[in-house]
Parts: sequence; structure tokens; C-alpha cells
Amino acid sequence: MAVLREIIRNKYLYVLAVPGLLFLLIFAYLPMTGYLIAFKKYRLADGIWGSEWVGFDNFKFFFMGSDWYKVTFNTIFLNGLFIVCGLGIALLLAILLNEVRLFIFKKIAQTFIFMPYFISWLVVSMMAFAFLNTTDGMLNRTLASYGMQGENWYLMPEIWPAVLTIIYVWKFAGYYSIIFLAAIAGISGEYYESARIDGASRLQQMIHITLPLIRNVLIVLALLGVGRIFYGDFGMIYGIIGDNAPLYPTTDVIDTYSFRALRQLGDFSKSSAVILYQAVMGLVTIILFNAIAKKIDKDSGLF
Repeated sequence: MAVLREIIRNKYLYVLAVPGLLFLLIFAYLPMTGYLIAFKKYRLADGIWGSEWVGFDNFKFFFMGSDWYKVTFNTIFLNGLFIVCGLGIALLLAILLNEVRLFIFKKIAQTFIFMPYFISWLVVSMMAFAFLNTTDGMLNRTLASYGMQGENWYLMPEIWPAVLTIIYVWKFAGYYSIIFLAAIAGISGEYYESARIDGASRLQQMIHITLPLIRNVLIVLALLGVGRIFYGDFGMIYGIIGDNAPLYPTTDVIDTYSFRALRQLGDFSKSSAVILYQAVMGLVTIILFNAIAKKIDKDSGLF
């Protein structure tokens, strides 16, 4: 009855929530029935419900070899780099932009650092190739102009975690910096005025006022990133790396692995088993890190 009274009292707010709830139901929850394919020998002719039940046999395809360890490590490692470097650089940009007092310069700078967010991964991959390709790439031409030998960067897997991290930060740091700037704008100016009266420098104000007061925003963004730490950015990885097998040791993630499994084997069941493993591990991770965040600060958890 208490739930019913709550709905009646705030009926207009719940009506506003209906489109979002329907969107989640149709595009997030109903498709989860497809996970049944991971436990079946799926045939298009038989459909999901008519296909033979095989239990955990499809997971053997993934876990019997060493590929599962490699792609899991790559996914976590790359996403960890993206979260730490992306949020760290974005936070630094936001703090520096907040210190700029010239309004026109501040708006121009915001525009330029935010612009890469709107560039598609296909265009980014072409830009990366123009910079790194062996024959006439900008980097090799620059090295040649100094009398140095160029390299075949697309055959050097050890450098690509750093390359992908740089590209990710370039594309997303401006977007996250806007979120941090909005949080900083919500801080009362009285804190800074009191600090200035007490003789605090700008650096001290940033360390002792700005950072503590936007900590909750940083934690929430980090939690959202951690919640998808088992999800590689397929558009980014496949768009830039493609089917370049020499780079798989450091760049092959769960998403690209399952895509190749589906494309090469044509087996929906085995690919679904990989994706189900990814989803379960993502759920476990977000629950674990949310609990840790609430231990640090009970108001910083997502739920």
C-alpha cells in the first residue's frame, strides 16, 4: 500500500519516467533472453526455444584454451588505462580551465578540447593510419628528416596500449572535463573567498577545496567506467586495429574476440557464451567496486 500511495502522490513524476523505463525494458532487458543461446546448440531453423540444450558445452570453446586469459587481461588492462588516464587528464584540464580568467580564451579552449568527442572512430582510425603507417606516415617521415630509421608501427604490439590510451584521452578527456567543470561551477565562491583571506594560494585552494568537493563526481565517473571494465570499446579497437593479427597479443579484447568467433565460425552459441561471461564479470565488478566506494564514502555509491 505504501508503494501505491507513493505512486499516486508523485504520479506525474512517474509518468515522466515511463518513456525511459520502456526504453530500458525493450532495449536492455528483453534482449537478455538471448543469453539462452549460450546454453544451446543454436540453429536458425529451430530458433532459440527449439534449439538443443547443451548446458555449459559452449563455454569450453572459450575456457579450454589460453585465449580467454589473454583477452580478459587485455580488456581489463586497456580499460584500466583509459579510466585512470582519461579521468586524470580530464580532471587536470577542468581545474586548469577553471583557473583561466579570460572568458574568450576559456570558451575557445573548451571548444577545441571538446571537439574530438564528435569525431567518429572511422575518421580517428584514418588519422592514426596517416600518422603511423610505414610508407609515408607523418611519424616515419619526421624520423627520416632527422636521419633516423622509420619503424613498422603496425607490427609492434608492445606500443599499442600506449597508442590507444593517447587516442582515447585525446577523444574523451574534453567530454569528461566539461562534467568536472560543471561540478566545480557548483562550488560556492565563499569557500575560495575565505581561503584567500586566510592567505591560501591558488594551488592550495585547488588541493584543499576544489578536489575534495568534486570527489563524489570523480568516484561516480570512475564507478561507471569500472562497471564497463570488461567491455572493450569495439568501435575503437576494431576501427583502429582491424584484423591485424600481429597486434592481437596486446589489443585483442573480449568484444573483438567474440566478433571474430561469430564471423569466422558462424557459431552464435559460442559467441554468446563469451558475451555472457563478459556480462557476468561486469556485474560482479560493479557490485564489488560499488561496495568499496561505499566503504570509503557511504554517499558515493551508485546504489
